[in-house]
Amino acid sequence: MKRSGKRFRLLLAVHKYLGLATGVIVLLVSLTGACWVFRDEIEALSEPTFAFDVPAEEVLPASEAKELGQAVHPDRAVHGTLYGDPGQPVEVIFYQIEPKFYRSVYLHPTTGRVLHEKDHLTGFFPWVLRGHMYLWLPEEVGGPLVKYGVLVFLLILISGLLIWLPGRVKRLRRNLSFRWKPTTGWRRKNFDVHGIGGMYIWVFALLFAVTGSAIGLPWFYYGMYRAAGGSGDPSFVIPENVTEGPTVSAAGEAYDRLVPMLRAEEPEAQDFEIHYPHSDDASVYVEVGRGEGIYWRNDYRFFDRYTLEEIPSPSVYAKYGDADFAKLVMRMNYDVHVGAIGGLPGKIIAFLASLVVASLPVTGFFIWYGRRRKSRRPTRPSPESRVREHARV
Repeated sequence: MKRSGKRFRLLLAVHKYLGLATGVIVLLVSLTGACWVFRDEIEALSEPTFAFDVPAEEVLPASEAKELGQAVHPDRAVHGTLYGDPGQPVEVIFYQIEPKFYRSVYLHPTTGRVLHEKDHLTGFFPWVLRGHMYLWLPEEVGGPLVKYGVLVFLLILISGLLIWLPGRVKRLRRNLSFRWKPTTGWRRKNFDVHGIGGMYIWVFALLFAVTGSAIGLPWFYYGMYRAAGGSGDPSFVIPENVTEGPTVSAAGEAYDRLVPMLRAEEPEAQDFEIHYPHSDDASVYVEVGRGEGIYWRNDYRFFDRYTLEEIPSPSVYAKYGDADFAKLVMRMNYDVHVGAIGGLPGKIIAFLASLVVASLPVTGFFIWYGRRRKSRRPTRPSPESRVREHARV
């Protein structure tokens, strides 16, 4: 494609106008994304810490933990209970969509005394998340703006690469370095920051946009799963219970044995989050955490609520060891999105790349504004033209 051809000019126009249309969205989503990357590490500094010398067999059973937590918020839905090390508090998690409620009550691992309560919807990072997902607008307004703004950003990235490629591959080293002199003007520097900086983080920006679109757009998520070679339903599915059992109290006694059983099976696991059956026909499931802040290697295990017979699941979210390539790709989606897939170095890269992405709409705007202003500026006649004009007079 020639840089002076019609198709190239069309591509340039697409890149320019899509960038202008979504610039504010990309800027805010990128900045809030950069803030979110180190949420776990920063929150850990401000959260109270507890440690008790408690044998594993004396830790509160799941049914009792649920009752004690429910007593704190009797009119709210208990989502699950998280068990970490036996000496750590038992976390009873409340979550419901309408009315929105998301809190954790931390109980003493043996006495059940309330130690601490955390509201997951207030504070700095929940505010950051609302900006990242809704631009602090009503969800029905901000949600679509972010989802489709990120999707448009995918097109901007592709068009930017196609604009940069012609004639530059042969001079790759030269075109990926800032060759500034003391006389280099700010417009040239701004142009280089936009083009060269954008190329350095292009792959990371593409990963952010693809994984973000998979999180926000169900049809994109399904398409991504199919493109990776997946078949079947990739959504999260809780299998129905296998047997028709006795009363709810007897069911509680059965799933009380799940965490001790799994703790013995998997002593290297980080934590166990038991989720209570949401209906009489639903099974109970336990999410087995493999590492703090990393989710793609977690196990999602489902059990009959009366017999504790394990129920297989064809979903993406089942046992990690049973996942094929397509399921692994989908499991990695969130961890790739926040950089956690690469541990602390991955988070640092994600943080820095997000800041560079945030700079792209700013530098792009100044490129557009500088050219627009230059085109409107009246041209001053040269001395030679003034002499010729005077001679004609």
